[in-house]
Amino acid sequence: MDQFQVETAQNVQIDHRVADLGQRMLAYIVDSIVIALYTIGVIYLLVSLEIDWGDMWALYLLGTLPAFMYYVLMETLTNGRTIGKSLVNIRVVRLDGTKPSFSGYFIRWLLRIIDVVLTSGGGAVLTILLRGHGQRIGDIAAGTTVINERKRLSIEEAFKSNLPEGYTPRFPQVTVLTDQDMDTIRDLFYSARRKGDHKVIISLADKIKELTGIQTDLTPMELVQVVINDFTYYTQQ
Repeated sequence: MDQFQVETAQNVQIDHRVADLGQRMLAYIVDSIVIALYTIGVIYLLVSLEIDWGDMWALYLLGTLPAFMYYVLMETLTNGRTIGKSLVNIRVVRLDGTKPSFSGYFIRWLLRIIDVVLTSGGGAVLTILLRGHGQRIGDIAAGTTVINERKRLSIEEAFKSNLPEGYTPRFPQVTVLTDQDMDTIRDLFYSARRKGDHKVIISLADKIKELTGIQTDLTPMELVQVVINDFTYYTQQ
């Protein structure tokens, strides 16, 4: 599976896995079903109202506008996801790993006409296979790609996620952190620890204290590990 690296503000490189074609095709099928069901619902509602055909046509255009702009609206409002993308754990991001701007989402959506509509998806598939980095024409123009958010735990991370029996958490404040926060913390911590980059771990510990309000005499290394363990404990309950 194709990968690309993103360097964080702490100068730590994080690998992102590009979503494979199977995931993107499944997401497309799900989203197409959602759009079709919504459109059918609008038509059924308009027919049931028994209004003039001229008015019905205008209302149809207005009512189906969300379906027409489904991708750009959903990706903008849900951080690069659609219903289909959420189900298969993939998301649109910029090549530097950050959230795309509205213009980025709009460019991707606009170029779907070439990528998907006019070529029945063949243009998108061919470009992704030839270009790499999971980019269709719309992605190339917008500077985006689609990543696989399903985590592959390393042996070290998998071991750490299995807490000892009777584990007692120390910091209930960790519950203010989101799953995305913890994913970032784990990525940075394990990467920095492997490389012996103590500065990153100190910065990470300081950020955790800022977000959670935790006050402790633990070393930065100890604090981050305990926070990871405590978060795992609370999310497994």
